[in-house]
Amino acid sequence: MAHAFDHTDIPLKTGAQLPFWIDFFDDLQNIRGRSQNTVMAYRRDLELYAHFITQKKRLIEFYDFMKSEGLASRSQARVISSLRTYFKFCESKGLKSEELRDLRPPKVKASLPKILLAEEFEKLLIASNVPDVSKKLRNHTTLLFLYGSGCRVSELINLNLNDFSPTEKWVKVLGKGQKERLIPMTEALYTILEKYISEARPNLVSGGTPSHSLFLNDRGHRPSRIDIWRWLASWSVKAGFSEPVHPHRFRHGCATALLEGGADLRSIQVLLGHSSIQTTQIYTSVTTQALAREIDDHHPLSNLQADKKIRDAGL
Repeated sequence: MAHAFDHTDIPLKTGAQLPFWIDFFDDLQNIRGRSQNTVMAYRRDLELYAHFITQKKRLIEFYDFMKSEGLASRSQARVISSLRTYFKFCESKGLKSEELRDLRPPKVKASLPKILLAEEFEKLLIASNVPDVSKKLRNHTTLLFLYGSGCRVSELINLNLNDFSPTEKWVKVLGKGQKERLIPMTEALYTILEKYISEARPNLVSGGTPSHSLFLNDRGHRPSRIDIWRWLASWSVKAGFSEPVHPHRFRHGCATALLEGGADLRSIQVLLGHSSIQTTQIYTSVTTQALAREIDDHHPLSNLQADKKIRDAGL
């Protein structure tokens, strides 16, 4: 059951400057079912706007203000989206908000997701080896689950033991907006998950009250997002990567691999928990680019010699 939004640490100034402050966040969490991370993101965006209006500047100057705060176009678009959601809520309460009509998100150039390649995944898997057999199996299972299921890190760390059905071979995941979905297990993922639960997890449980969490950190507790980031950063260094592998690259890699393997968009949409098929369609651009590179690398007309023949032929 959702808890009431904790407003005890909200700055009094901010609450006074923006009407329906408490009501809005209560609605986000308890009516719309937004995650705590999403609620906090809205709060940061609204606090930024509250800071801006204390300077009594014109609304059009808010864009320059965001730039001065170091926000890129994509981050600015997110802030504007948060504000528009807030002002729509205010209007639903009978308060007319001119900002709703005047605040428009900046144009953002669509960027393709950076995927994790299969060979990169294999290097990470080797890099996650540790002397402790239980931790090694935990590390491998974590990586295989991220790459094999395409789930988000927030979904992985919130998994409980009873979310896994060994008889039906699926895992129940709680996604964005508190939406549940069932992720089917491939034979490889099912096998390592069963092995981890029976052989490794009991050795990772700490004393006292046992955790219900499916995955456990080195202290025997539910892992945090920071734990996953720290593990990936460490393994990335061992694997020889120039920068840490972002957790979301597993999700992108999973979707792209499925699409290249012949899976249809609708199936990938269901697996990833996308509310709109348009979100899933971005992966078609990734595979199209990969195809273009393959043609460029291997087609006989792509080399300089062929280029010269075409020019000589006057084409």
